[in-house]
Amino acid sequence: MMIFELPKLDYTKSALAPIMSEETLDLHHGKHHQTYITNLNNFIKDTDMSKMTLEEIIINSSKDKAKIGVFNNASQHWNHLLFWKCMKPNGRGAMPSKLEKRIVSDFGSVEDFKKKFIQAGITQFGSGWSWLSIDNGKLVVDKTPNAENTLVHNMKPILGCDLWEHSYYVDYKNRRPEYLENFFEKLINWEFVESNLD
Repeated sequence: MMIFELPKLDYTKSALAPIMSEETLDLHHGKHHQTYITNLNNFIKDTDMSKMTLEEIIINSSKDKAKIGVFNNASQHWNHLLFWKCMKPNGRGAMPSKLEKRIVSDFGSVEDFKKKFIQAGITQFGSGWSWLSIDNGKLVVDKTPNAENTLVHNMKPILGCDLWEHSYYVDYKNRRPEYLENFFEKLINWEFVESNLD
């Protein structure tokens, strides 16, 4: 049986400050993410889903309205596993060449990609996520509501930004555009994003 656990972060909880404070990471990783995992384990206990991978649980439960609780918690667990890896202390820096070439090829320029990614985050009404995904070999920017991710649309998410208020409200209050700008410019681990291309 599969039992899901809270992942350890690759950095200390104060390492992303002041862009993302220790208080935010403590609440977000230690409380919110842990709750999704606890709920997910409770939902799938003694069911067929306890033998499935996380991705299989997400795809399977996304097709059944009766399994919305399973879907929300499984998808949020998956989303956060990616989210923590997408960040690093003193992120940004030079984008690795392979990723940069793909972004320029599919968006025209890194600046155009940045505008699209941030705009997707700003225009997502309420809670959700902003994504860079691979769709049939092409890089695309998308946004999804609540727990949903682009896996359920047959895409491969390679970069995600959490737009739920618990991700930024302690540090930015209602200034989501400023959070997105800082996430893009100062937190993204581009080497990790590039490693997801294959």
